[in-house]
Amino acid sequence: MQIILVPAHDGIALDSWSLCIESWSVIGLRIPRLMAGNPDSVREAQRMVVEKIEAAGRLQWMMLTGDLGGTGGQAMARSIAHYRKAVAKNRRRLD
Repeated sequence: MQIILVPAHDGIALDSWSLCIESWSVIGLRIPRLMAGNPDSVREAQRMVVEKIEAAGRLQWMMLTGDLGGTGGQAMARSIAHYRKAVAKNRRRLD
């Protein structure tokens, strides 16, 4: 079996790592709100689900329209950038 190495997009590993850390920080901000058990926590849970569905739908639309680029590296980089924007928006709102 032959292994073919494809050059990675510049910074894609760091961008992926950053998305992971940023996502966990948002999870950390969100958990206390969800555990409160009050009407605000229900709204937060509903908002979280809606945001996730919208982010996934937008990413699918970007893929279908070719906005993710022509290579795998471009698609990965733009997908990560798409989710990092959504995570940053949540972080600002939850802080």
